[in-house]
Amino acid sequence: MKKESLLFASMIGLGLSGLALAGSKPEWAKKGDTIVKCKGVAKKGKNDCGANGHACAGQAKVDNDPNEWVYVPSGLCEKIGGSVAKKVKVK
Repeated sequence: MKKESLLFASMIGLGLSGLALAGSKPEWAKKGDTIVKCKGVAKKGKNDCGANGHACAGQAKVDNDPNEWVYVPSGLCEKIGGSVAKKVKVK
């Protein structure tokens, strides 16, 4: 398993679901970090948010839906096969 894929799987295991609500940031992100909304890599029920007509986090219906996203560290998204929707500076 590639190093990036292992990191991504670990982050999902840490419970990234629901972190995008109310402007919160992922627990692993530190002040000053740049993180990205990475589309197309979220697993079923493990998304941070999306644009599929649902209330948001944890409601992805299928793996790798191109409209669902998760937060990842800057630079990781493309390595794991996703597309960057937006860069965010952690405050």
